[in-house]
Amino acid sequence: MSKFITSRRGFIKSGAAGAAILAAPAYLRSTAARASGVVNVWTYANFIPDDFKAEFEKETGIEVRVRLVDDQGKQFNLLAAEAPEPSADIVTVAGHRFLQFIDSDLLAPLDTDRLNNWGNINPVYSESDWATINGNKWGAPILSGAEVLAYNTEIVSEDEVKSWDVMFDPKYEGQTAYIIQDMMSVVMLYLGYDGNMVAYKDDPEKAAQIVKEARDFLIEHKPMVRKFYDSGAEVQQMFINQDIVLAHAWSGPISKLIMDGFPVDMTIPKEGSYGFVYTLNVTNNGPNPDNAYALLDALLARPEVGAQMTKASGFISTFKGVDQHLTELEQKAASFTEEELQGLQFFRSEANDLKYSLVDPAVEEIKAA
Repeated sequence: MSKFITSRRGFIKSGAAGAAILAAPAYLRSTAARASGVVNVWTYANFIPDDFKAEFEKETGIEVRVRLVDDQGKQFNLLAAEAPEPSADIVTVAGHRFLQFIDSDLLAPLDTDRLNNWGNINPVYSESDWATINGNKWGAPILSGAEVLAYNTEIVSEDEVKSWDVMFDPKYEGQTAYIIQDMMSVVMLYLGYDGNMVAYKDDPEKAAQIVKEARDFLIEHKPMVRKFYDSGAEVQQMFINQDIVLAHAWSGPISKLIMDGFPVDMTIPKEGSYGFVYTLNVTNNGPNPDNAYALLDALLARPEVGAQMTKASGFISTFKGVDQHLTELEQKAASFTEEELQGLQFFRSEANDLKYSLVDPAVEEIKAA
């Protein structure tokens, strides 16, 4: 059974170039972004494979300019700051964050008729309920992931990671790590609540009480934590250096460590966790929409490209036929058991405004405690 599943390495040079463009005055930025034969992509490291990028540029003459992003909120703020004339043609949005970008008119509806290879996406992703909003598609699903419990297999036993309890076991004090905002959803689930907060959409007082309970729980167990980290590359390095033996993490970076032979594994504990899908999205009023569609269609053309994306990022490709291009180890590194998948649910966006209005201040309070 395929697992859902970042390392943030790579494209540093391209990312720096993108940053320079964004720092320029608007009229200069617009001129640079709208150069013919260019497509500007904001995405995570390793989501656009180097070999594919080079081949696409050679065959089409279109230069792919990649700016590295590592956070959905930061990407939203950058795009909103540039509206209504963004420098980006394509951005990378997680499906459960669609509404925030759509409601702010930052994305254009995706015209799937312009994508000859749309049918190469597994319909589990392309035709799922979260993928259609207001009657439109808003992105091409490319990679899927999950929030997992990762552990050093030489120190932590398989039995210990059957529950999120292990993250709060004094035995491992100072040897755990997580991204606080992500961990808040899992802790709410661990405490028996809806971490999506959809169940409390019409009861803000209940929602506030739940977030306060999760906040207080994490403050109480703050001594357990070696570090609140920010990126996939950071948690990978902490495992490699043996600074930590346990982490709440995105599955992609951990899957990549498994592929590289490190004594690390991951699981979805009995209390459950959350899955997500990354999509590539055409920006509203982007400078080079034709080039954006050309890049998307080329990316979807072959399962080999999806396999390259999985190998580089650790996340599972949404393309049909990818397994045929992965080794047994690569497939194993990106798969969960049926039992684990029973506890996996997708992030949902219906209550995001309420949720993050409560969670974001709670995160800062945890940091300050």
